[in-house]
Amino acid sequence: MKSSKTGIGNNSVWYRAGLRFECKGCGACCSGAPGYVWVGPKEAQRIAGHLGMSLTEFYMRFTRVVSGRISLIELANGDCVFLDPKTRLCRIYAVRPTQCQTWPFWTSNLVTREAWQEAANRCPGCNSGRLYTVQEIERLRRLRTA
Repeated sequence: MKSSKTGIGNNSVWYRAGLRFECKGCGACCSGAPGYVWVGPKEAQRIAGHLGMSLTEFYMRFTRVVSGRISLIELANGDCVFLDPKTRLCRIYAVRPTQCQTWPFWTSNLVTREAWQEAANRCPGCNSGRLYTVQEIERLRRLRTA
């Protein structure tokens, strides 16, 4: 594997034995502090189609522009607009954005063991379930940053 600026992606990464993750469907990663869920044009088209609406309607109802980029909006309580308030499940799970698909394998969570543990403190799915290999983790991390 090639080395990167962050030191992630080489044979000396701290998670070279892999990491466990299994989504528990709690919605914790979809709520809380304000943030951004970036949506690219292809993702927007997929979501709009899933919702049975035009792309224009999707952009008008569910997104905002932040520094020239498109992000999903949040509700006043910090929840993602697509997080069902009763079930705490994602209403667009099958077509969710890449950013959501790649959680928790984001560079910010993989830099150190401590960063991973901080993510695990917020996400009950970290350190449980299926073991992801370092190769799978790197592929997901690169998708997130593409």
